[in-house]
Amino acid sequence: MKDRTLKENLATAYKILAYLKMDDLTYTHLSARSSKGDTFYIYPFGMLFSEVEPTCLLEVDFSGKILEGEEYQYNKTGYIIHSIIYKNRPDINAIFHLHTIPSVAVSCMKGGLLPISQFALHFYGQVRYHNYNSLALTEDSGEQIVHDLEGKYIMFLQNHGTLTCGKNIHEAMYYTNHLEKACRVQIATLSAGKENLIFPSSEICKKSNSDLLGFEEDLGMRDWLALKRAIK
Repeated sequence: MKDRTLKENLATAYKILAYLKMDDLTYTHLSARSSKGDTFYIYPFGMLFSEVEPTCLLEVDFSGKILEGEEYQYNKTGYIIHSIIYKNRPDINAIFHLHTIPSVAVSCMKGGLLPISQFALHFYGQVRYHNYNSLALTEDSGEQIVHDLEGKYIMFLQNHGTLTCGKNIHEAMYYTNHLEKACRVQIATLSAGKENLIFPSSEICKKSNSDLLGFEEDLGMRDWLALKRAIK
């Protein structure tokens, strides 16, 4: 029953991101660690996010072997990225990899994510960056991603997109939603020139980050329930 609910929630996450227009045809992927601990669920490569149902999700082990479900095409990059993170980060139980236009744009900027909006302050001191190195097709590529994540939950894959992780699916969704909005604001405000932007002091940024992430007991649950209602 536990994994049945988990698969239902993961399929819902795919549909929510399609509803929010944060998908990229068949090119990105979300996953959740199974109750076994050493396998995860992910959609079959080739489907649209809006098409995902609990029954179509694959169960994959950390070697990239499909244990349950039928795939359209073997998704080596997806299996490497998700497997290596779950294997090395027992605190992470959900991983969202996206290529939205705003987040890819910010991933191309030398300064990365700027602390210029309340959306962005959710991530103050919490963001890591990974240099672009083509597709993650080898174990070495995966190991570098884990190394660059450095104990955090948010990472920009430079010139590529983002990884947002969470202790659960609704926490990963919370980070994903706020990161997208932070990137949109950054793109919009940079049109005025960086010299015209207001940057809060580091003290205020640190306090805001603590306040924002400590505002609710179960981070992301309130928004998760609202988003589930929105797609019904």
